[in-house]
Amino acid sequence: MHTISRDTPALYLTAVAKDRLPVFRTDPIKILTCAALDEARKCGGFAIYAYVIMLDHLHAITDSILKPSKVLNYINGIISRRVIDHLKDHGHNASLQKLRHETGPRGYKYSLWDHHNNALSITSENMFMQKVNYIHQNPVRAGLVERAEDYRWSSVRIWKGCPLEDEPLAVDIDRIAWRRGAASFRK
Repeated sequence: MHTISRDTPALYLTAVAKDRLPVFRTDPIKILTCAALDEARKCGGFAIYAYVIMLDHLHAITDSILKPSKVLNYINGIISRRVIDHLKDHGHNASLQKLRHETGPRGYKYSLWDHHNNALSITSENMFMQKVNYIHQNPVRAGLVERAEDYRWSSVRIWKGCPLEDEPLAVDIDRIAWRRGAASFRK
């Protein structure tokens, strides 16, 4: 169980696509991204408490079992590999061209991410819930939906206690040890 505190913060992560390209605009890419987030969680051994996948970026809240840079390495690395492989396998050459960059020392030709990753430590339950609400309201603020629950690619329905039978990604809110009780925060 994870108690959110200064000693054991949660992490609020943001990853932005290169040049703010709308990489995540199609459902197949969003499905693949959810599967990659789940794979990253399992490989890294960290929890994911909340998430949203927008057209050109994603937000996630995780535990801090690993350093923020390590969690971002798992998330960004696995998503990047899966998305770029998908684009290659399906002949999306115009999209690949937009992600192309100088071949670096590791031999990569493409970069999915803007390399200004953002990781913020969350040290209180109130701050945690502010970030959860911000994440879940992101699609509403962007004009993608009128109600947060109508946006398929976030954890909002799980937090509200009404998950779909085929949620794209389960989250680990049951691993949070609430000091004020879960009922005061959920819904």
